[in-house]
Amino acid sequence: MPDALFEHPRLVALYDVLNGVDRPDLDAYTAIADELGARRVLDIGCGTGALAVALAAGGREVTGVDPAAGSVAYARRRPGAERVRWIHGDAGAVPDLAADLAVMTGNVAQAIVEPADWAVALDGAHRALRPGGHLVFETRDPAFRGWEEWTGPRTHRSVDVPGVGVVETRTELTAVELPLVSFRATYVFASDGQVLTSDSTLRFRGRDEVEADLAEHGFAVDEVRDAPDRPAREFVFLTRRTP
Repeated sequence: MPDALFEHPRLVALYDVLNGVDRPDLDAYTAIADELGARRVLDIGCGTGALAVALAAGGREVTGVDPAAGSVAYARRRPGAERVRWIHGDAGAVPDLAADLAVMTGNVAQAIVEPADWAVALDGAHRALRPGGHLVFETRDPAFRGWEEWTGPRTHRSVDVPGVGVVETRTELTAVELPLVSFRATYVFASDGQVLTSDSTLRFRGRDEVEADLAEHGFAVDEVRDAPDRPAREFVFLTRRTP
């Protein structure tokens, strides 16, 4: 089941505000689409649709897919959403699109925790792409141990959300059982005192593991880049569908 952050209407409406209007990580994917000359793009785990809509605004044919119905519903209401084809489901629900590019941004790849589900995602991307089309995604380097920054006072903040009021947020680790790391985000709405929580688990895959999985599912790795918004912390895989 999708995390509450991506499903509960009140939390979905906060997502873009809490993650910032300026998203250098998403800008990097737009730049990659330009670099590859991609005109037909699949956004796997599209969430609230920010990247999908931005890509479509540039004249591309874009499909966004996400297993969280709440996020897809929100995405459909975004200005410019009518330019995007939206699908509620995982990558296995996507038909053959002959796409030039498929992407998984942010935590999407790591949020696919179970090996069987990861296989579905890779096979779905392979089917949706044309031969020679590209799959690009990021994943945190487990050697950096980034989860050690996900707890404590520095994860507490208070945000004044337009139309909502002040929302206090905090994050705490709930389990570190590598390769899995689990955490809980708590949201307190000052307007009515409601407290909502969202539990998440991410899978930390090493570079060798990812490359082996890609080869097994029909992808060749062309390049592994640094993430511009998290230098030395993440791998950005640029891969190509092999016939």
